[in-house]
Amino acid sequence: MDTTMRAAVCTRPGGPEVLELRDLPVPPVRPGWSLVRVHGAGLNRSELRTRQGHSPAVTFPRVLGIECVGTVAATTDPELPVGQTVAAVMGEMGRAFDGGYAQYALLPNPLLIPLTTTLPWEVLAALPETYLTAQGALDTLDVGAGDPGRLLIRGGTSSVGLAAASLASALGVVTAATTRSKEKADALTAIGVDHVLLDDGENLADRVREIWPDGPDRVLDLVGTSTVIDSLRVVRIGGTVCVAGSLSGWLLPRFEPIAMIPPGTKLTAFHSDSVKGAAGAPVLQRIVDQVQAGVLRPTVDRVFGLGDIVQAHRHMENDQAVGKLVVLPWPDRSTGPATES
Repeated sequence: MDTTMRAAVCTRPGGPEVLELRDLPVPPVRPGWSLVRVHGAGLNRSELRTRQGHSPAVTFPRVLGIECVGTVAATTDPELPVGQTVAAVMGEMGRAFDGGYAQYALLPNPLLIPLTTTLPWEVLAALPETYLTAQGALDTLDVGAGDPGRLLIRGGTSSVGLAAASLASALGVVTAATTRSKEKADALTAIGVDHVLLDDGENLADRVREIWPDGPDRVLDLVGTSTVIDSLRVVRIGGTVCVAGSLSGWLLPRFEPIAMIPPGTKLTAFHSDSVKGAAGAPVLQRIVDQVQAGVLRPTVDRVFGLGDIVQAHRHMENDQAVGKLVVLPWPDRSTGPATES
């Protein structure tokens, strides 16, 4: 058993350069917690904002990372045997305690989701936070198989946007999705989006009305605070807007619900913390099975080593990614099957 590990430590609020690769002691197991050998971690914009100092409750230094996949290395739970493949999402990972940007993570037992899979680590690591959020948001919008309704995804080339498009396409839902970059439009078409819309910040409603004169029945808004008011104007009267992303930040200043929500139109939200642990286990296993069967096609933009974490955050901060960014913490950056430790 290793006694030291490599970890990317956020030393203080700031730019990508505040992430430092350090040697740390492997944390000892304690009651109610298990040690996970991390084989992959997805990167998320919430970690970017925590690094920038926008999470007041987080103290530094801190190992960031709100999700990871790996194998159980030491355990206090007989239901989590050593060698078991697991995923973990949210539950204050990388915030109240150290998260997935490390070779090992000590995590609460209730947070761990046992999985059966032969997917490569870089693919498995792209799924938990992204697909649980996408599926949860679609469920909140009541999107189902054979649904004749029309779905607009704002922020379509984000990792969650592409995941939601993939899930909706598999259900046969008619979809439109926005992107701010013409260069990223092909990724939406490839994932099964029916209508790709360039969102330049002007006249999106007109473009939407050209394909759907009454507007979409549902809008999944992953951009968030800068677009939610516009999404309420775009959706058909009586439709639903679900905010499940915060690409533009967390706060909506000067929000006037009576003036800004059209009568009969619904505004809701989804947060992936509601599907952590046991609540998300059957959903995530189903998603893993669908990826293995080729029903879902996750989009992995780039895979980084842990030593490239500064470059990875810079890539994310500059909005260069189309899909998910993944970090593999071990030097060999092994892409072997997830059932191997």
